[in-house]
Amino acid sequence: MKKIKIGGVPEHFNLPWYLTLRDKEYHEENINLRWTDYPGGTGQMCKALRDKEIDMAVILTEGIVRDIINGNECKIVQVFVKTPLIWGIHVAENSDYTSIESLKGTKAAISRYGSGSHLMAYVNAEQQGWNTEKDLDFEVIKNLDGALKALPEGRGDYFMWEKFMTKPHVDNGPLNIVGECPTPWPCFVIAVRNEILENEPEAIASILEVINNTTLEFKDIPSIDKMISNRYGITLEDVRQWLSITEWSQEQLTENQLQKIQKKLMQLDLITDTVPTNKILH
Repeated sequence: MKKIKIGGVPEHFNLPWYLTLRDKEYHEENINLRWTDYPGGTGQMCKALRDKEIDMAVILTEGIVRDIINGNECKIVQVFVKTPLIWGIHVAENSDYTSIESLKGTKAAISRYGSGSHLMAYVNAEQQGWNTEKDLDFEVIKNLDGALKALPEGRGDYFMWEKFMTKPHVDNGPLNIVGECPTPWPCFVIAVRNEILENEPEAIASILEVINNTTLEFKDIPSIDKMISNRYGITLEDVRQWLSITEWSQEQLTENQLQKIQKKLMQLDLITDTVPTNKILH
């Protein structure tokens, strides 16, 4: 049996992986797929791919594109979630900040440099017309749990994280939400180390076939809303809203989408050069 290691965030987007693993669907393809949770998000997974701790990752599009350009020897094999990620912009409930505008020049709490929370702080700053050199500052807090502790203590002024995962902490404290910032591209892709793509192409194709068959029918699974609500601590109402605006994908990123992402990363000085499509997409 072929052993393949995969990583992803322990969030509702990845429930299709949990279901296929639970039902041992990869075993039927003679694959032992081992999942590791990365609560630290994209930056943590980029490092795990580089260090060969995992073979593939379900990862934020902008984060892995940037890391591949910066030397991570991986390729994107397909889009996993094609709708934008809705990043909530959160502050401590005891803070004086009540709007996105009031956060200009303050300190963004980020999981780590190169993470989605780091890159999206730049996207948000640009959307707001801020000077990304003068109006952005950062405090590294590792993950959502780190932010729940850091923001009320005044370490970092705002924190960008997926809106629905963070909402229980808005409903019950210790956070408030002051705005949203959707990604301008499909939010999650599946990336695989080049070495694995070369040595195990059939195994990767089988894994994609299994997960794609599940995401095609994911919303039709009986009581899937209740399962998500119970598993991730999100209210049923919020789960239903999230399901209504979220679409999974079984396709590859287009060249136009990739060019748009690279152009935006260049504009924000997050990469120094663009690269040909075949360096990023498999």
